[in-house]
Amino acid sequence: AAVLTLVNQERAQAGCGPVRANPPLAALAAAFSKDMATRGFFGHTDPDGNSPWDRATKAGLSGLGGENIARGQGDAQAVMNAWMNSPGHKANILNCEFRTLGVGVYVADGGPWWTQDFGF
Repeated sequence: AAVLTLVNQERAQAGCGPVRANPPLAALAAAFSKDMATRGFFGHTDPDGNSPWDRATKAGLSGLGGENIARGQGDAQAVMNAWMNSPGHKANILNCEFRTLGVGVYVADGGPWWTQDFGF
């Protein structure tokens, strides 16, 4: 919830409407954060070659717009600072076409592991 609040603060400052929490996207994001931690990879494509859109389709979800990932930031403000200082991640957060957001975090050695999945 803290990340969602911070995302909507940034979007408001940029003139975008808010995103609303989306439980299926949050489940997708949480599963991916855990997968990165347990299988020891960090990237949008998993070791099986699945993209975020592949994973969404396999979960029965349509309308995935974009994904942000991060690793090692201890709290919501720290991870948002990292994303907002990265042009590609910031572009997802401030994409006014996105309407929904699911956030997943998994705490493990080498983490926390963060995923944001945005939807239309």
